[in-house]
Amino acid sequence: EIPSDDKWAEDGGRRRKAKWWYSTFHTVTAMVGAGVLSLPYAMAYLGWGAGTFVMALSWCVTLHTMWQMTQLHECVPGVRFDRYYDLGRHAFGPRVGPWIVLPQQLIVQVGCDIVYMVTGGKCLKKFMEIACTSCTPIRQSYWICIFGGLHFFLSQLPDFNSVSGVSLAAAIMSLCYSTIAWVGSLSKGRAPNVSYGYKKTSGMDSMFRVFNALGQITFAYAGHAVALEIQATIPSTPEKPSRVPMWKGAVLAYFINAVCYFPVALIGYWAFGQDVADNVLVALQKPAWLIAAANLMVVIHVIGSYQVYAMPVFDLIETSVMKRLSVSRGVLLRLIVRSAYVAFTLFIGVTFPFFGDLLGFFGGFGFAPTSYFLPSVIWLKIMKPQRFSRSWIINW
Repeated sequence: EIPSDDKWAEDGGRRRKAKWWYSTFHTVTAMVGAGVLSLPYAMAYLGWGAGTFVMALSWCVTLHTMWQMTQLHECVPGVRFDRYYDLGRHAFGPRVGPWIVLPQQLIVQVGCDIVYMVTGGKCLKKFMEIACTSCTPIRQSYWICIFGGLHFFLSQLPDFNSVSGVSLAAAIMSLCYSTIAWVGSLSKGRAPNVSYGYKKTSGMDSMFRVFNALGQITFAYAGHAVALEIQATIPSTPEKPSRVPMWKGAVLAYFINAVCYFPVALIGYWAFGQDVADNVLVALQKPAWLIAAANLMVVIHVIGSYQVYAMPVFDLIETSVMKRLSVSRGVLLRLIVRSAYVAFTLFIGVTFPFFGDLLGFFGGFGFAPTSYFLPSVIWLKIMKPQRFSRSWIINW
């Protein structure tokens, strides 16, 4: 049964009032994380040829899978798959589907939130060290707590539509600090005795670092884990399906993505070669005010990114608690559940401040499936393209 337009527009009490450009800055905020600053470091282990090829291939593949996610959102007439695991349940069955999709999606969302908790604290510390040289230094764990304290308040915003302003500011900041990174590298020029040879260590260590570099590039294309949740905020009718505005916003987001990623990776590697730092901003010491501003921009960006990845987790936990304990959704439930989640990510971030070093692992283990090949597997399972057709070959 195809529901009426009113029910279609307001399904399950969810507000579907987003415009097409909401999907742009939500996607940019989700994808263009602080990991963009480590792309030159990944290039140092892959070299010009392999590094550029992997980045370009990743951009093309994930743009294709983003299109697939957009189409699959309403692949069944009258039904909207508002969550990634809902789509997995439809594709693989109610028993197996959630176990295939949900663990990997949670690795992406919770892993990103912990990484952003640490990144926010680090960049706050760096900003204060540059801006106030006479101030008494404060331990990094305290800065992470200060950053985490902000999210206890922001997490109480009810849904994606409520964080749209924060997400827009974060998307603008990501574009700004990426521009500072590559313009600063370009103006600094090539370092003396720069070398573009592969950054070599021992055989085993070199192999792991190459895989880690691939994982870091994979980490840079992580927006698919929340793509369906973003599309769920857009109104849709059978005559005007949500896939049209969502795809329009996603294409613009990918253009901004390319403007951020490729100049930072290529110019950063050109300027510093195989000796580039794992955060290209670290190599840019002057002017101090610009580097301080860039670190503050990273802080603002990861504030928005944290909320974009946390919102689907909040909804999942709250829905589970409501079903198990037979309680209604309200302010008290939101306060307890979301505060507990923020406290958990804050605790892990303070306890393991080297969590950002695991980006490559999480990139390979959680981001690659959700962004690269799960959408294609689901497409083959649901849409069933004709064997040896172009769609069949591309997805395989």
